Amino acid sequence: MHSPRSFLFVLGSSRRDGNSEALARHAAAALPVSVTQRWIRLRDVPLPPFEDVRHTGTGLYEEPDGNVGMLRQATREATDLVIVSPLYWYSLSADAKLYLDHWSGWLRVPGPRFTEEMREKTLWGVTAYASADVALADPLVGTLRNTADFFRMGWGGVLLANGTRPGQVLEDGAALDRAARFFDAGTGGIAGGDVAPCPARAGGERGGVAGSGEQPASATTAP
Repeated sequence: MHSPRSFLFVLGSSRRDGNSEALARHAAAALPVSVTQRWIRLRDVPLPPFEDVRHTGTGLYEEPDGNVGMLRQATREATDLVIVSPLYWYSLSADAKLYLDHWSGWLRVPGPRFTEEMREKTLWGVTAYASADVALADPLVGTLRNTADFFRMGWGGVLLANGTRPGQVLEDGAALDRAARFFDAGTGGIAGGDVAPCPARAGGERGGVAGSGEQPASATTAP
């Protein structure tokens, strides 16, 4: 018997109500009412710099408290993790990357095995970018895909759409259609333009990127 699905949306933008968040909220609106949703804006729960202590003393981390502890618990409780980040310098925002950095510490907290818990989850990504070339998002997609592979998580894929000024992504009907279907299959993909699934990974899951390069822009970042 499967546990009820519970989505954690981790918002990594440096501004509120940006295009990435708008796209994610549109996708989330299509989830069944039985699915629990929790939204955490990383700017509202600032994290300390991650410190690597693997080769210091025992190499273990204490049970985190404060914002780190709250995020760790929220991460552990969710069945689906959605990283919502604009494309900043071809990758995740600093806040989103720092959140993932802290996963390295959570691996080494005594108690329930973080790696085993993560294996039962699915990782997704949602991002807006400001370029006509969807390939510029490849590093971001690769970061998330490789993270899922490391933990042997399910890979949902990355939903991409073009947008620069606030709200621009909501003017792209094709992007909104992709968003409305994004969480349906749970098989992953690149949403946008033509769907280009990646090769199947171990276990049979597929993933890819869904993104559109229909609207050219002059920058490579779009909160």
